[in-house]
Amino acid sequence: MHKIPATIITGFLGSGKTTIIRHLLQNNKRRRIAVLVNEFGEVGVDGEILKDCQICEEGENPENNIIELKNGCLCCTVQEEFYPSIEKLLERRDSLDCILIETSGLALPKPLIQAFKWPEIRNSTTVDGVVTVVDCEALTCGKFVSNLNSLTLQRDEDHNIEHETPIEELFEDQLTCADLVLLTKCDLVDEKELSIIKNWLSSKLRNGVKIIACHQGKINIDILLGFNAHVEENLESRPTHHDSEEHHHDDNINAITIITSKAYEPKILINILSKLVENHEIYRIKGFIHVAHKPMRLVLQGVGNRFNTFYDRFWNFNEPKETKLVLIGNKLSKEKIEKEIQSFNSLQQK
Repeated sequence: MHKIPATIITGFLGSGKTTIIRHLLQNNKRRRIAVLVNEFGEVGVDGEILKDCQICEEGENPENNIIELKNGCLCCTVQEEFYPSIEKLLERRDSLDCILIETSGLALPKPLIQAFKWPEIRNSTTVDGVVTVVDCEALTCGKFVSNLNSLTLQRDEDHNIEHETPIEELFEDQLTCADLVLLTKCDLVDEKELSIIKNWLSSKLRNGVKIIACHQGKINIDILLGFNAHVEENLESRPTHHDSEEHHHDDNINAITIITSKAYEPKILINILSKLVENHEIYRIKGFIHVAHKPMRLVLQGVGNRFNTFYDRFWNFNEPKETKLVLIGNKLSKEKIEKEIQSFNSLQQK
C-alpha cells in the first residue's frame, strides 16, 4: 500500500511557519494537501489563516483539510491528540497526496516523528522530511542564543561549552532533526550577520542538510516535498538533547487571549502592543484586528517588537467584528495586561 508522505514544519515561535504553509497551499501545483496545525492559545489564529487562504476545490469544506490541535505542545500529547487526528485524515487517504504538520514553536519534533512507528500509522503514512524554519533577525538579536557571534567563536575554540538555556536546547533539537532549514527575515540582517548565522547553523546540522533563504514565505513546493527520507526509520542518526529524558516544558510559558469588540487603527494598536512588549516578557503576539470602516479582517503577527499585518479576507456576514489577540510569553497575567490595554486606550482618547 502506498504511504502518504507527511512533512513536518517546525521552528521557534514567530519564525514564519504559517506564512510558508499558506504560500504552499496557494501554490500547490494541484497537490491535494491536508494540514495539521498545532496551536498555542485558545484562539486558533494559524488554523484560521490557513482555512481562509481560499485553496479548496468548489464545494470542499476547509475544515476537512485543516485540522487544529490547540493543546500548545504536540510533542507532549501525541497519543491523545495527534493519533486521533491523523487517523481521521487517513480515513480519506484516496483524496490526499500529502500531509503538512505545523508544530507549535515550543514543540520537539522527535516525539512526533516516533509516533509514525506505531503499527496503526506506519502502514499508511511516513515522515517524508522535517523542515526547520529559522528567523534570522531573532537569532541575531539573541532570542535563542545570548550572543551568537561570541558563542560561535568560543565553540570554535572549545567544543565542550555547555548550552546556555533550555530554549537553546529546544532550538538545537529542532535543527538536529531537520532535512532542510529555511531562513526567514533575511532582509532584516546584513550580509555579515547572515554569514555568521549560516556558519553557526551549519555546525548544528547533519552533513548534507541545506540552508535556503525564504522571502515572505515564498518557496517552491518541490523543494519542501519529496525528500523520501522515511525519517521514522532512522531516528538514531538524529540525536537530540532530550533522547534520554522525559520532555517537560517550562510551566512559566503561557498564552493569554484578549478579545474585544473595539475597532482599532492599526498603528495605534501596534504602538500599544509595543509598550506591552517593553513591560512584559512577551515572545509572540498574533491575531485578528477589527479596523474601523474596513470591510476586511486584518491579520497581525508580532515577534518581539516587530509587527507585520495584512488583510486576508472580508468579514463574514454573520461573523462578529472583533479584535482577537493571542499573547505568548513568560508568566503573563491576563488581568494585568487587559488593565494596561484599557489604560493605553484611555490615553489615546484624550
